[in-house]
Amino acid sequence: MSSPDLHKLLTAPILPTLLRLAAPNVLAMVMTVLVGIAETYYVGRLGTTPLAAMALVFPFAMLTQMMSAGAMGGGVSAAISRALGASDLVRAQSLLQHALLIGLGSGLIYSALFLLWGPDFYALLGGRGAVQQQAVQYGQVLFAGAVLVWLLNTLASIVRGTGNMRAPSLALVATAGLQILLSGALSLGAGPVPALGMVGVALGHILATAAGVLYFLWYLIRSQGRLTLHLQGFVIQRSLLADILRVGAVACLSPVQSVLAILIFTGLLAQLGTEALAGYGIGQRLEFLLIPIAFGIGVAAVPMVGMAMGAGQVARARRVAWVAAWLSALNLGVIGAVVTLAPDVWASLFTQDERVLTFARQYLVTAGPAFPFFGLGLTLYFASQGAGQVIGPVLAGTVRLVLVAGAGWWLAQNEGSAGDFYGLVALAMLIYGVVTAAAVAFTPWTTASGGASR
Repeated sequence: MSSPDLHKLLTAPILPTLLRLAAPNVLAMVMTVLVGIAETYYVGRLGTTPLAAMALVFPFAMLTQMMSAGAMGGGVSAAISRALGASDLVRAQSLLQHALLIGLGSGLIYSALFLLWGPDFYALLGGRGAVQQQAVQYGQVLFAGAVLVWLLNTLASIVRGTGNMRAPSLALVATAGLQILLSGALSLGAGPVPALGMVGVALGHILATAAGVLYFLWYLIRSQGRLTLHLQGFVIQRSLLADILRVGAVACLSPVQSVLAILIFTGLLAQLGTEALAGYGIGQRLEFLLIPIAFGIGVAAVPMVGMAMGAGQVARARRVAWVAAWLSALNLGVIGAVVTLAPDVWASLFTQDERVLTFARQYLVTAGPAFPFFGLGLTLYFASQGAGQVIGPVLAGTVRLVLVAGAGWWLAQNEGSAGDFYGLVALAMLIYGVVTAAAVAFTPWTTASGGASR
Protein backbone atom coordinates (compact mmCIF):
# COMPACT_ATOMS: atom_id res chain seq x y z
CA MET A 1 0.00 0.00 0.00
CA SER A 2 1.42 3.42 -0.92
CA SER A 3 2.04 6.16 1.58
CA PRO A 4 -0.32 9.12 1.85
CA ASP A 5 0.36 12.16 -0.29
CA LEU A 6 3.11 14.04 1.54
CA HIS A 7 1.66 17.37 0.38
CA LYS A 8 -1.51 16.67 2.36
CA LEU A 9 0.52 16.04 5.52
CA LEU A 10 2.02 19.52 5.10
CA THR A 11 -1.13 21.43 4.17
CA ALA A 12 -4.30 19.62 5.30
CA PRO A 13 -6.18 20.67 8.48
CA ILE A 14 -4.31 19.35 11.50
CA LEU A 15 -6.96 17.67 13.65
CA PRO A 16 -8.68 15.67 10.86
CA THR A 17 -5.31 14.60 9.46
CA LEU A 18 -4.03 13.64 12.89
CA LEU A 19 -7.18 11.63 13.63
CA ARG A 20 -6.92 9.86 10.28
CA LEU A 21 -3.30 8.91 10.93
CA ALA A 22 -3.90 8.02 14.57
CA ALA A 23 -6.93 5.78 13.98
CA PRO A 24 -4.99 2.71 12.74
CA ASN A 25 -2.34 3.27 15.41
CA VAL A 26 -4.98 3.37 18.13
CA LEU A 27 -6.41 0.12 16.78
CA ALA A 28 -2.98 -1.48 16.96
CA MET A 29 -2.47 -0.13 20.46
CA VAL A 30 -5.88 -1.43 21.57
CA MET A 31 -4.64 -4.85 20.49
CA THR A 32 -1.50 -4.27 22.54
CA VAL A 33 -3.71 -3.52 25.54
CA LEU A 34 -5.67 -6.72 24.86
CA VAL A 35 -2.40 -8.66 24.77
CA GLY A 36 -1.54 -7.23 28.19
CA ILE A 37 -4.96 -8.12 29.56
CA ALA A 38 -4.81 -11.63 28.09
CA GLU A 39 -1.32 -12.37 29.38
CA THR A 40 -2.15 -11.10 32.86
CA TYR A 41 -5.33 -13.19 32.77
CA TYR A 42 -3.40 -16.32 31.78
CA VAL A 43 -0.85 -15.78 34.52
CA GLY A 44 -3.58 -14.93 37.03
CA ARG A 45 -5.09 -18.35 36.33
CA LEU A 46 -1.79 -19.88 37.45
CA GLY A 47 -1.98 -18.29 40.93
CA THR A 48 -0.80 -15.35 43.06
CA THR A 49 2.88 -16.33 43.01
CA PRO A 50 3.14 -16.25 39.19
CA LEU A 51 1.25 -12.94 39.19
CA ALA A 52 3.80 -11.49 41.62
CA ALA A 53 6.64 -12.93 39.52
CA MET A 54 5.23 -11.28 36.43
CA ALA A 55 5.19 -7.94 38.25
CA LEU A 56 8.98 -8.27 38.64
CA VAL A 57 9.61 -9.01 34.95
CA PHE A 58 6.95 -6.85 33.33
CA PRO A 59 8.70 -3.46 33.72
CA PHE A 60 11.74 -4.77 31.83
CA ALA A 61 9.52 -6.29 29.13
CA MET A 62 7.72 -2.98 28.66
CA LEU A 63 11.07 -1.19 28.61
CA THR A 64 11.94 -3.26 25.53
CA GLN A 65 8.81 -2.01 23.81
CA MET A 66 9.17 1.58 24.98
CA MET A 67 12.79 1.91 23.90
CA SER A 68 12.45 0.13 20.54
CA ALA A 69 9.09 1.61 19.47
CA GLY A 70 8.63 4.89 21.29
CA ALA A 71 12.21 6.11 21.79
CA MET A 72 14.59 4.77 19.16
CA GLY A 73 11.62 4.06 16.90
CA GLY A 74 10.61 7.70 17.19
CA GLY A 75 14.13 8.70 16.22
CA VAL A 76 13.89 6.48 13.15
CA SER A 77 10.49 7.85 12.06
CA ALA A 78 11.58 11.42 12.73
CA ALA A 79 14.78 11.17 10.66
CA ILE A 80 12.99 9.56 7.71
CA SER A 81 10.07 12.01 7.81
CA ARG A 82 12.42 15.03 7.91
CA ALA A 83 14.27 13.66 4.88
CA LEU A 84 11.01 13.16 2.99
CA GLY A 85 9.76 16.60 4.05
CA ALA A 86 12.91 18.03 2.47
CA SER A 87 12.23 15.91 -0.68
CA ASP A 88 15.44 13.89 -0.18
CA LEU A 89 14.35 10.34 -1.08
CA VAL A 90 17.92 9.06 -1.42
CA ARG A 91 18.70 10.04 2.16
CA ALA A 92 15.48 8.42 3.38
CA GLN A 93 16.44 5.16 1.64
CA SER A 94 19.85 5.16 3.31
CA LEU A 95 18.30 5.95 6.69
CA LEU A 96 16.21 2.77 6.34
CA GLN A 97 19.34 0.60 6.21
CA HIS A 98 21.00 2.44 9.09
CA ALA A 99 17.85 2.12 11.19
CA LEU A 100 17.87 -1.66 10.78
CA LEU A 101 21.52 -1.79 11.82
CA ILE A 102 20.71 0.18 14.96
CA GLY A 103 17.68 -2.02 15.73
CA LEU A 104 19.62 -5.25 15.32
CA GLY A 105 22.55 -4.09 17.43
CA SER A 106 20.36 -2.66 20.19
CA GLY A 107 18.27 -5.83 20.33
CA LEU A 108 21.29 -8.10 20.67
CA ILE A 109 22.66 -5.95 23.49
CA TYR A 110 19.30 -5.92 25.27
CA SER A 111 18.93 -9.70 25.02
CA ALA A 112 22.43 -10.29 26.35
CA LEU A 113 21.94 -7.85 29.22
CA PHE A 114 18.84 -9.56 30.61
CA LEU A 115 19.94 -13.11 29.91
CA LEU A 116 23.09 -12.48 31.94
CA TRP A 117 21.85 -10.20 34.72
CA GLY A 118 18.07 -10.58 34.72
CA PRO A 119 18.05 -12.75 37.88
CA ASP A 120 20.02 -10.09 39.74
CA PHE A 121 17.54 -7.39 38.68
CA TYR A 122 14.59 -9.41 39.97
CA ALA A 123 16.37 -9.98 43.27
CA LEU A 124 17.04 -6.25 43.62
CA LEU A 125 13.30 -5.68 43.25
CA GLY A 126 12.62 -7.88 46.23
CA GLY A 127 12.00 -11.18 44.45
CA ARG A 128 12.52 -14.10 46.83
CA GLY A 129 11.93 -17.84 46.86
CA ALA A 130 9.29 -19.16 44.46
CA VAL A 131 8.47 -15.67 43.16
CA GLN A 132 12.05 -15.05 42.06
CA GLN A 133 12.39 -18.58 40.63
CA GLN A 134 9.36 -18.18 38.41
CA ALA A 135 10.41 -14.68 37.39
CA VAL A 136 13.79 -16.05 36.23
CA GLN A 137 12.20 -18.89 34.24
CA TYR A 138 9.81 -16.51 32.52
CA GLY A 139 12.40 -13.78 31.90
CA GLN A 140 15.07 -16.07 30.42
CA VAL A 141 12.71 -17.23 27.68
CA LEU A 142 11.09 -13.83 27.11
CA PHE A 143 14.32 -11.85 26.75
CA ALA A 144 15.89 -14.41 24.46
CA GLY A 145 13.53 -12.89 21.90
CA ALA A 146 14.20 -9.22 22.70
CA VAL A 147 16.16 -8.78 19.46
CA LEU A 148 13.00 -9.72 17.55
CA VAL A 149 11.01 -7.03 19.40
CA TRP A 150 13.63 -4.43 18.46
CA LEU A 151 13.55 -5.48 14.81
CA LEU A 152 9.74 -5.54 14.67
CA ASN A 153 9.38 -2.04 16.10
CA THR A 154 12.25 -0.63 14.03
CA LEU A 155 10.66 -1.94 10.83
CA ALA A 156 7.26 -0.55 11.82
CA SER A 157 8.84 2.83 12.62
CA ILE A 158 10.49 2.95 9.20
CA VAL A 159 7.13 2.58 7.47
CA ARG A 160 5.47 5.08 9.83
CA GLY A 161 8.17 7.62 9.00
CA THR A 162 6.81 7.74 5.45
CA GLY A 163 3.42 8.80 6.80
CA ASN A 164 1.89 5.36 6.21
CA MET A 165 0.19 4.31 9.45
CA ARG A 166 -2.21 1.73 8.06
CA ALA A 167 0.23 -0.96 6.88
CA PRO A 168 2.29 -1.21 10.09
CA SER A 169 -0.81 -1.00 12.26
CA LEU A 170 -2.59 -3.83 10.48
CA ALA A 171 0.55 -5.95 10.72
CA LEU A 172 0.87 -5.26 14.45
CA VAL A 173 -2.82 -6.06 14.97
CA ALA A 174 -2.32 -9.43 13.31
CA THR A 175 0.85 -10.04 15.35
CA ALA A 176 -0.97 -9.20 18.60
CA GLY A 177 -3.90 -11.48 17.73
CA LEU A 178 -1.50 -14.33 17.01
CA GLN A 179 0.30 -13.66 20.29
CA ILE A 180 -2.93 -13.85 22.30
CA LEU A 181 -3.79 -17.22 20.75
CA LEU A 182 -0.32 -18.73 21.06
CA SER A 183 0.29 -17.49 24.61
CA GLY A 184 -3.04 -18.87 25.81
CA ALA A 185 -2.57 -22.26 24.16
CA LEU A 186 1.04 -22.66 25.29
CA SER A 187 0.55 -21.42 28.87
CA LEU A 188 -2.75 -23.11 29.80
CA GLY A 189 -2.68 -25.96 27.31
CA ALA A 190 -5.08 -26.69 24.45
CA GLY A 191 -5.83 -30.18 23.13
CA PRO A 192 -2.51 -31.92 22.45
CA VAL A 193 -0.54 -28.79 23.41
CA PRO A 194 0.82 -29.17 26.97
CA ALA A 195 0.42 -26.41 29.56
CA LEU A 196 3.82 -24.72 29.91
CA GLY A 197 2.78 -22.08 32.44
CA MET A 198 4.56 -18.73 32.34
CA VAL A 199 7.14 -20.05 29.87
CA GLY A 200 4.30 -20.63 27.42
CA VAL A 201 3.31 -16.96 27.62
CA ALA A 202 6.89 -16.00 26.71
CA LEU A 203 7.09 -18.51 23.84
CA GLY A 204 3.83 -17.22 22.37
CA HIS A 205 5.29 -13.71 22.42
CA ILE A 206 8.48 -14.80 20.62
CA LEU A 207 6.75 -16.81 17.91
CA ALA A 208 4.24 -14.06 17.09
CA THR A 209 6.95 -11.39 17.01
CA ALA A 210 9.09 -13.47 14.64
CA ALA A 211 6.13 -13.73 12.26
CA GLY A 212 5.72 -9.95 12.34
CA VAL A 213 9.40 -9.38 11.54
CA LEU A 214 9.21 -11.68 8.51
CA TYR A 215 6.16 -9.81 7.21
CA PHE A 216 7.80 -6.37 7.47
CA LEU A 217 10.97 -7.59 5.75
CA TRP A 218 8.86 -8.94 2.89
CA TYR A 219 6.92 -5.66 2.75
CA LEU A 220 10.04 -3.50 2.42
CA ILE A 221 12.04 -5.83 0.16
CA ARG A 222 9.10 -6.14 -2.25
CA SER A 223 8.74 -2.31 -2.43
CA GLN A 224 5.19 -2.28 -1.09
CA GLY A 225 5.63 1.24 0.33
CA ARG A 226 7.44 4.49 -0.43
CA LEU A 227 10.84 3.07 0.61
CA THR A 228 12.56 -0.16 -0.46
CA LEU A 229 15.03 -2.24 1.54
CA HIS A 230 18.14 -3.02 -0.51
CA LEU A 231 20.31 -5.77 0.98
CA GLN A 232 23.34 -5.03 -1.20
CA GLY A 233 25.64 -2.04 -1.49
CA PHE A 234 25.18 -0.87 2.10
CA VAL A 235 27.87 1.53 3.31
CA ILE A 236 27.76 2.82 6.87
CA GLN A 237 27.61 6.63 7.06
CA ARG A 238 28.23 8.17 10.46
CA SER A 239 26.13 11.22 9.64
CA LEU A 240 23.06 9.06 9.05
CA LEU A 241 23.62 7.05 12.22
CA ALA A 242 23.95 10.35 14.07
CA ASP A 243 20.71 11.69 12.54
CA ILE A 244 18.81 8.81 14.14
CA LEU A 245 20.79 8.49 17.36
CA ARG A 246 20.85 12.18 18.28
CA VAL A 247 17.11 11.87 18.84
CA GLY A 248 16.64 8.15 19.47
CA ALA A 249 19.52 7.65 21.92
CA VAL A 250 18.58 10.68 24.00
CA ALA A 251 14.92 9.70 23.84
CA CYS A 252 15.82 6.24 25.23
CA LEU A 253 16.64 7.94 28.52
CA SER A 254 12.96 8.75 29.02
CA PRO A 255 11.62 5.16 29.14
CA VAL A 256 14.63 4.13 31.22
CA GLN A 257 13.72 6.83 33.73
CA SER A 258 10.06 5.82 33.68
CA VAL A 259 10.88 2.18 34.29
CA LEU A 260 13.44 3.07 36.97
CA ALA A 261 10.74 5.03 38.78
CA ILE A 262 8.40 2.03 38.66
CA LEU A 263 11.17 -0.40 39.61
CA ILE A 264 11.99 1.70 42.66
CA PHE A 265 8.33 1.72 43.50
CA THR A 266 8.02 -2.04 42.97
CA GLY A 267 11.00 -2.71 45.23
CA LEU A 268 9.54 -0.55 47.98
CA LEU A 269 6.10 -2.15 47.74
CA ALA A 270 7.58 -5.66 47.77
CA GLN A 271 8.39 -4.99 51.44
CA LEU A 272 4.65 -4.79 52.16
CA GLY A 273 4.04 -8.43 51.14
CA THR A 274 3.11 -10.62 48.17
CA GLU A 275 -0.54 -9.49 48.12
CA ALA A 276 0.46 -5.82 48.01
CA LEU A 277 2.95 -6.53 45.21
CA ALA A 278 0.41 -8.57 43.20
CA GLY A 279 -2.27 -5.89 43.66
CA TYR A 280 0.11 -3.17 42.56
CA GLY A 281 1.11 -5.37 39.60
CA ILE A 282 -2.49 -5.25 38.37
CA GLY A 283 -2.60 -1.46 38.68
CA GLN A 284 0.91 -1.13 37.27
CA ARG A 285 -0.17 -3.14 34.24
CA LEU A 286 -2.76 -0.48 33.43
CA GLU A 287 -0.23 2.31 33.94
CA PHE A 288 2.08 0.70 31.41
CA LEU A 289 -0.80 0.13 29.01
CA LEU A 290 -1.56 3.87 29.05
CA ILE A 291 1.71 4.29 27.18
CA PRO A 292 0.58 2.43 24.03
CA ILE A 293 -2.65 4.43 23.99
CA ALA A 294 -0.76 7.73 24.10
CA PHE A 295 1.70 6.20 21.63
CA GLY A 296 -1.11 5.70 19.11
CA ILE A 297 -1.60 9.46 18.89
CA GLY A 298 1.97 10.51 19.55
CA VAL A 299 3.45 8.32 16.81
CA ALA A 300 0.99 9.83 14.32
CA ALA A 301 2.30 13.27 15.27
CA VAL A 302 5.95 12.31 14.64
CA PRO A 303 5.87 12.26 10.80
CA MET A 304 3.52 15.27 10.70
CA VAL A 305 5.93 17.26 12.88
CA GLY A 306 9.02 15.86 11.13
CA MET A 307 7.82 16.61 7.62
CA ALA A 308 6.72 20.10 8.63
CA MET A 309 10.16 20.74 10.14
CA GLY A 310 11.88 19.33 7.03
CA ALA A 311 9.78 21.68 4.89
CA GLY A 312 10.55 24.66 7.15
CA GLN A 313 7.00 24.94 8.54
CA VAL A 314 7.92 25.29 12.21
CA ALA A 315 4.68 26.97 13.33
CA ARG A 316 2.62 24.12 11.86
CA ALA A 317 4.88 21.56 13.54
CA ARG A 318 4.21 23.13 16.94
CA ARG A 319 0.46 23.25 16.35
CA VAL A 320 0.50 19.54 15.50
CA ALA A 321 2.32 18.80 18.77
CA TRP A 322 -0.20 20.64 20.95
CA VAL A 323 -3.28 19.28 19.20
CA ALA A 324 -1.95 15.73 19.61
CA ALA A 325 -1.09 16.34 23.27
CA TRP A 326 -4.53 17.60 24.25
CA LEU A 327 -6.20 14.79 22.32
CA SER A 328 -4.12 12.24 24.22
CA ALA A 329 -4.88 13.90 27.55
CA LEU A 330 -8.59 13.64 26.77
CA ASN A 331 -8.35 9.93 25.96
CA LEU A 332 -6.39 9.03 29.07
CA GLY A 333 -8.64 11.25 31.15
CA VAL A 334 -11.63 9.13 30.13
CA ILE A 335 -9.79 5.95 31.14
CA GLY A 336 -8.75 7.54 34.43
CA ALA A 337 -12.35 8.53 35.19
CA VAL A 338 -13.62 5.00 34.51
CA VAL A 339 -11.13 3.22 36.78
CA THR A 340 -11.49 5.88 39.48
CA LEU A 341 -15.26 5.47 39.62
CA ALA A 342 -15.33 1.70 38.95
CA PRO A 343 -11.91 0.15 39.72
CA ASP A 344 -13.26 -3.40 39.56
CA VAL A 345 -13.83 -2.97 35.81
CA TRP A 346 -10.07 -3.50 35.54
CA ALA A 347 -8.95 -5.14 38.77
CA SER A 348 -11.43 -8.03 38.83
CA LEU A 349 -10.29 -9.19 35.38
CA PHE A 350 -7.19 -10.74 36.88
CA THR A 351 -7.94 -12.09 40.35
CA GLN A 352 -10.73 -12.84 42.82
CA ASP A 353 -8.42 -12.70 45.84
CA GLU A 354 -10.08 -10.01 47.95
CA ARG A 355 -6.84 -8.97 49.63
CA VAL A 356 -5.13 -8.44 46.27
CA LEU A 357 -8.22 -6.63 44.93
CA THR A 358 -8.14 -4.21 47.86
CA PHE A 359 -4.66 -3.02 46.94
CA ALA A 360 -5.47 -2.88 43.21
CA ARG A 361 -8.61 -0.78 43.83
CA GLN A 362 -6.69 1.60 46.06
CA TYR A 363 -4.07 2.17 43.37
CA LEU A 364 -6.61 2.80 40.60
CA VAL A 365 -8.76 5.21 42.60
CA THR A 366 -5.70 7.22 43.69
CA ALA A 367 -3.74 7.32 40.42
CA GLY A 368 -6.63 7.46 37.93
CA PRO A 369 -7.24 11.24 38.15
CA ALA A 370 -3.61 11.89 37.14
CA PHE A 371 -3.76 9.84 33.92
CA PRO A 372 -4.51 12.84 31.61
CA PHE A 373 -1.34 14.62 32.76
CA PHE A 374 0.65 11.51 31.95
CA GLY A 375 -0.90 11.40 28.45
CA LEU A 376 -0.19 15.11 27.88
CA GLY A 377 3.48 14.76 28.75
CA LEU A 378 4.03 11.51 26.90
CA THR A 379 2.51 12.70 23.62
CA LEU A 380 4.54 15.93 23.72
CA TYR A 381 7.61 13.73 24.18
CA PHE A 382 6.77 11.87 20.96
CA ALA A 383 6.01 15.06 19.04
CA SER A 384 9.31 16.57 20.18
CA GLN A 385 11.11 13.67 18.52
CA GLY A 386 9.74 14.80 15.17
CA ALA A 387 11.30 18.22 15.80
CA GLY A 388 14.57 16.73 17.06
CA GLN A 389 14.09 18.52 20.41
CA VAL A 390 13.77 15.86 23.12
CA ILE A 391 16.00 17.25 25.88
CA GLY A 392 13.17 19.10 27.66
CA PRO A 393 10.77 16.12 27.82
CA VAL A 394 13.62 13.85 28.92
CA LEU A 395 14.50 16.23 31.74
CA ALA A 396 10.84 16.20 32.78
CA GLY A 397 11.22 12.44 33.18
CA THR A 398 14.28 13.07 35.33
CA VAL A 399 12.21 15.29 37.62
CA ARG A 400 9.65 12.50 37.94
CA LEU A 401 12.34 9.93 38.74
CA VAL A 402 13.98 12.11 41.39
CA LEU A 403 10.61 12.77 43.01
CA VAL A 404 9.68 9.08 43.15
CA ALA A 405 13.10 8.03 44.44
CA GLY A 406 13.40 10.76 47.07
CA ALA A 407 9.84 10.78 48.35
CA GLY A 408 9.61 6.99 48.07
CA TRP A 409 12.70 6.55 50.23
CA TRP A 410 11.27 8.96 52.79
CA LEU A 411 7.97 7.06 52.90
CA ALA A 412 9.79 3.77 53.33
CA GLN A 413 11.81 5.16 56.22
CA ASN A 414 8.65 6.43 57.88
CA GLU A 415 6.58 3.27 57.38
CA GLY A 416 4.38 4.76 54.67
CA SER A 417 1.24 2.85 53.73
CA ALA A 418 0.32 1.57 50.27
CA GLY A 419 -2.05 4.53 49.94
CA ASP A 420 0.84 6.94 50.57
CA PHE A 421 2.88 5.34 47.80
CA TYR A 422 -0.06 5.45 45.38
CA GLY A 423 -0.51 9.15 46.10
CA LEU A 424 3.14 9.62 45.17
CA VAL A 425 2.51 7.92 41.80
CA ALA A 426 -0.33 10.34 41.07
CA LEU A 427 1.73 13.38 42.05
CA ALA A 428 4.65 12.22 39.88
CA MET A 429 2.36 11.85 36.84
CA LEU A 430 0.93 15.33 37.35
CA ILE A 431 4.34 16.95 37.67
CA TYR A 432 5.66 15.05 34.63
CA GLY A 433 2.86 16.40 32.45
CA VAL A 434 3.19 19.99 33.65
CA VAL A 435 7.01 20.10 33.36
CA THR A 436 6.98 18.52 29.89
CA ALA A 437 4.40 21.03 28.68
CA ALA A 438 6.49 23.89 30.04
CA ALA A 439 9.65 22.52 28.40
CA VAL A 440 7.98 22.30 24.99
CA ALA A 441 6.40 25.74 25.35
CA PHE A 442 9.72 27.45 26.12
CA THR A 443 12.09 25.47 23.85
CA PRO A 444 12.61 27.00 20.38
CA TRP A 445 12.25 24.54 17.49
CA THR A 446 14.79 25.25 14.75
CA THR A 447 14.87 23.99 11.15
CA ALA A 448 17.99 23.00 9.27
CA SER A 449 17.89 26.40 7.55
CA GLY A 450 17.88 28.18 10.89
CA GLY A 451 14.22 29.17 11.20
CA ALA A 452 12.90 29.02 14.74
CA SER A 453 9.64 29.33 16.57
CA ARG A 454 8.22 28.98 20.07
